[in-house]
Amino acid sequence: MKREILMTTTASETRVAIIEDDSLVELMVDRPDATRLVGDIYLGKVEAVLPGIQAAFVDIGTDKAGFLHVSDAATEEDDEDDEDEPSSSGGGGRRRSRRDLPPIQDILQKGQEILVQVTKEPISTKGPRLTAQISLPGRFLVYMPMSNHVGVSRKIEDRAERLRLRELAREVMPKDSGGVIIRTVGEELTKETFKREFDSLHSTWKQVKRRSSRGKGPKALHREAKLTAGIIRDLFSEKVDSLTIDGAEVYREVEQYLESVDPSLKSRVHLYDGPISLFDKYEIESEITAAFQRKVDLPSGGHIIIEPTEALVSIDVNTGRYTGKKDPEKTVLKTNVDAAKEIARQLRLRDIGGIIVCDFIDMESQGNRDRVLQELRTHLGRDRARTRAFEVSDLGLIEMTRQRVRPSLYQLQTTPCLACGGTGRIFTPETVVRRIERAVRRVSAEGKEKEVLVRLHPEVALYVMEQEPGLLKRLEQETRVQVNLRDDPLMQQDRFRIVAAGGAGPDVTHHYTVT
Repeated sequence: MKREILMTTTASETRVAIIEDDSLVELMVDRPDATRLVGDIYLGKVEAVLPGIQAAFVDIGTDKAGFLHVSDAATEEDDEDDEDEPSSSGGGGRRRSRRDLPPIQDILQKGQEILVQVTKEPISTKGPRLTAQISLPGRFLVYMPMSNHVGVSRKIEDRAERLRLRELAREVMPKDSGGVIIRTVGEELTKETFKREFDSLHSTWKQVKRRSSRGKGPKALHREAKLTAGIIRDLFSEKVDSLTIDGAEVYREVEQYLESVDPSLKSRVHLYDGPISLFDKYEIESEITAAFQRKVDLPSGGHIIIEPTEALVSIDVNTGRYTGKKDPEKTVLKTNVDAAKEIARQLRLRDIGGIIVCDFIDMESQGNRDRVLQELRTHLGRDRARTRAFEVSDLGLIEMTRQRVRPSLYQLQTTPCLACGGTGRIFTPETVVRRIERAVRRVSAEGKEKEVLVRLHPEVALYVMEQEPGLLKRLEQETRVQVNLRDDPLMQQDRFRIVAAGGAGPDVTHHYTVT
């Protein structure tokens, strides 16, 4: 697979795009005013311990207290099983079964100070997710100072190499100095490189401990690397064909970093100084724009509809204009296979996490269901976030989960619509007219006004003129109130305002509530 990374930087924004086979699959955005917390280490102060949910709220100095579950607060046990490579967001340790965990009230008390690391950004009304199982990511290793675990990424498949790396870790690391997980890029790691990175991470941990002993919490002790540095550390490897950067200063920083960790990769880094923007040159701005649309077209002619909700994200698959030739089952299978590939891409691109329900088109053949599930899992395997997809149900549904570390691209770069309250829909002109009619009857019942002026959106005014031209005369006969309409382009389409004709009296803006 052809993999490329594009990095464009300005004073107000850094954007990183990951391209696979000429298709945009990930977009990361960093802005100075948007603080990134994941991976940061704090000396926190326990605000509350809640035995009912076996969790605690910890003040780390942010707007909202962090959430610490007992499974993230308990000390780890020594373990040397194979390990999924952890994310660079902290919390790289292994979780124990809930039955083996001590009660949260035996571990923490209100007012207690505790070292914690952010594993999930604040999302919506929830504060950051925390762990007491600290991890410090390097390029080749993830150092876990509070664990004795030695692990190797499962993506390193050679058994002899896995054994060699474990022995190397035991040889280099001092006794009781913590645990490590060797990352995928650490395959064929030498003793000198291992020792140099371990010593660096161990030194960082000592600095964190020293800072924690000075003063009281809550306070920040260590900040995770910025987006640019984190991308080079975590993603840029021999599996990436090229890294293109449009800023000379960032380009020099990347070259200097690679000189110290992997000089062989320097030839893959390119400085772009063309007349048009880097993203325009690669024609991906349109793909970024499309990532905010509900509908995504498929190569076969079908399409998927992506609907984020508070509880989950639903994805609906439709054949659209693709009707195939003779065999309906083949038509459905082709659409579903195309959809499975595109769903995996869209989840990465939009950074959608949590519970996801994919409504594939019903298939009669169990073999075809299995093929669609396998296609989905294959493409999800390229995702850095942890995913889990369950079997296709009889209704054609695949339930799945995807690790959520930060708000999705949609949540980060959009805000609820003031006109529709975030629903994406507004009342029809006919519905607005019925609400106006009810409001005029209330004015009549109060008996204070004989003439009123209704300000309304031009679309609604046009509807009255064309569809209900006799409305005003009928209202006057029934209510004894003379009603005048005035179109107001500044009025939102499903709102209206009734004022006394002389300027005095009621002045009410009617909102969404149906009355």
